[in-house]
Amino acid sequence: MMKTSTLILFLLFSLAGCQPEPQTFQHSSLSFGTLIDTSIYGTDSALAEQAFRELDEDFKQLHTSWSPWVAGSLMRMNNLLPSGGFFSADPSVLELIKASIPISEATSHLYNPTIGKLINLWQFHKHDDPDIHPPDAEKIKQLVEANPQLSDLEIKGIRIRSHNPAVQLSFGAFAKGYGIDMGIKHLQSLGIKNAILNAGGDLKVIGRHGDRPWRIAIRHPRQPGMIATLDARDGEAVFTSGDYERFYMYKGKRYHHILDPRTGYPATASQSVTVIHNNAALADAAATALFIAGPEQWYDMAKKLGLEYVMLIDADGKVHVSPKMQQRLQFNEAAPTLIVSPPL
Repeated sequence: MMKTSTLILFLLFSLAGCQPEPQTFQHSSLSFGTLIDTSIYGTDSALAEQAFRELDEDFKQLHTSWSPWVAGSLMRMNNLLPSGGFFSADPSVLELIKASIPISEATSHLYNPTIGKLINLWQFHKHDDPDIHPPDAEKIKQLVEANPQLSDLEIKGIRIRSHNPAVQLSFGAFAKGYGIDMGIKHLQSLGIKNAILNAGGDLKVIGRHGDRPWRIAIRHPRQPGMIATLDARDGEAVFTSGDYERFYMYKGKRYHHILDPRTGYPATASQSVTVIHNNAALADAAATALFIAGPEQWYDMAKKLGLEYVMLIDADGKVHVSPKMQQRLQFNEAAPTLIVSPPL
């Protein structure tokens, strides 16, 4: 007869062998002007559904508060700023402003969320319109000469005013990253340890996908498919700014949505920039600023921002990388010639 202790061990091993494999739950929703794909690994379906539902509610509220295009907190602020007087501001918008100030200063204001009027002038949200064309050069010149900056804003508690009527806020190079940071923190507060939040190719991960890291693909700016892949580590965000997202051709020239605040025109020195950092908001803004900085200035700016992982593809298709980024990338079969920078 089998001993009781032996029988218990046998049952335990049998039950362990019957445990189901951990599942990956996926959900998509539209927010911040892009599709947000959420993948959660290694939890139960009830918790995953709760997380998806709460994230949708969070992102919907943030989109309303932070979008300059819908009736919400940011639109109200932009309508009141030209008055020059103090008014009460939504705390969530004040958070974006305060978090943006040191990044704007470190990038010599190449990340500049006060150029909303210039962005509106270019109308890139209508890039599919067959009649779209560059705006009047004199209007661009006037907005550039007005030189709006975050330093034009005066904040006292929750009250704010602008000393420059040209200031109009647009956080298109920051809010998505800030929102992803908040979304990841929300998932962690629910006890979720393994997930990825992907907003139109810009993303942040926590944990792993089972026995492997989260594998990330980086799009080629001029050819179909991907130029490289990398394994994202726990807590890392990977953000790319490229001239291929929103653009139109006019008289044989490409006009894209990443504007150089110094000229008022689309930046021309880069095709794309990819940044890895634990802070998604910083990675978002940095990718835009380094794109504008181009191959001659990106390195010094990356050092000021405390970055270690950067890849920049310049206007000629040459690939500039930091040494630590080079170690992380797995290029496809047509591997490019790399220009490796000094260590960051």
